[in-house]
Amino acid sequence: MLKFIEVFDVIEVDPTSGKTAWTGVTGTRAALQRDGFMIDPKAGAYCPTDWLDERGYLDVELARRHPRPWSI
Repeated sequence: MLKFIEVFDVIEVDPTSGKTAWTGVTGTRAALQRDGFMIDPKAGAYCPTDWLDERGYLDVELARRHPRPWSI
């Protein structure tokens, strides 16, 4: 049985244009707070804990190797 955890995307804001862009990084609330990122509580998602690395960030390679729970 998979255990899921809430994760958030790391977004950068261009100070001159105000446009936002995903940095390609997704992590847990604890990891983002520890590393000084702001968290938008409305932008959360969930992923299996197996997909996280030891720092609390989504490991894309781990996610690709695990079966998707919704594809079974």
